[in-house]
Amino acid sequence: MTTAQRPIGSGFDASSTTRNVLGSTDLTGRIAIVTGANSGLGLQTALALGSAGAHVVVLDRDTTRARSALAGISAEYATMDLSDPASVDAVAEEFVASDRPVHILVESAGIMAAPLGRDTRGNELQLSINYLGHFQLAARLWPALRAAGSARVVSLTSLGHRHSPVMFDDPNFEHRAYDPWAGYGQSKTAMSLFAVELDRRGQEYGVRAFAAHPGSIVATGLKQYLTTEQLVAAGMVNPDGDPILDPSKQLKTPEQGAATPVWCATSPQLAGMGGVYCEDCDIAEIVQPAGSDTTDLGDFNDLNGVLPYAVDPQQAERLWELSEKLTNVRFL
Repeated sequence: MTTAQRPIGSGFDASSTTRNVLGSTDLTGRIAIVTGANSGLGLQTALALGSAGAHVVVLDRDTTRARSALAGISAEYATMDLSDPASVDAVAEEFVASDRPVHILVESAGIMAAPLGRDTRGNELQLSINYLGHFQLAARLWPALRAAGSARVVSLTSLGHRHSPVMFDDPNFEHRAYDPWAGYGQSKTAMSLFAVELDRRGQEYGVRAFAAHPGSIVATGLKQYLTTEQLVAAGMVNPDGDPILDPSKQLKTPEQGAATPVWCATSPQLAGMGGVYCEDCDIAEIVQPAGSDTTDLGDFNDLNGVLPYAVDPQQAERLWELSEKLTNVRFL
């Protein structure tokens, strides 16, 4: 059953934290896999799930940093590079061979506004790391997700999806000029569409999927390709480089940013639901494009809602087919 893309009145808001949305939730006996958990959103997500009793499996390029940050929770670690298909396959195959279920999969790792790069298959690097690597990971973990009986997959999307739809005729910038924000936006639109189609295909097996927009969190590794001047112009930091925190403007702490993916992964309010784009710990509304140029961070006047193309079922199915072609991975 398709879930309506409209708020459900969760009772939470932009300032809610992971602690708020978890409440007394007990995840004892649950296994949660989190990518990109050495800092920022992934770290806060892993900490929250682990603090609620889940056994957390961290997949990250820097497991040493993750181990230090996550000391004190039940966790295990595996080194994985989302841009390397062999690395993704090896990690997933090792987990599936352990004959354990995956109850929660949070696909959090990513890069933003990176210069042009390509993976070993020739795919543009932001599309590869933010989306295609996660598509392949979920595909390889599919037996373990099904074995859970009731599982949730949370893909990290962004307000940045407004920078670009998926450009099906040239997803890898082979015939058009490269723009870092267009590449980022396309990858985040893809993450949203992935949740739509995965949920449609997976719900008969008890696997539900959600796309989560965490907000703009400066205290993460995503800012590595941005200058202080760009962040100041976007209203994200002051001239001294200090983060400006205002949840009403999607400027959040990592704990507030991680609240939405954690809510998607655990909330009983979402029982029987899926395939929706969520923000501020609720299902978002669909909004219409303003018609202005969206190649600059400062162009976003309405900071809430999802554009129609990022939750369109036909585009989601089309993306699924393209993803299988670009990764050479058959899913479901």
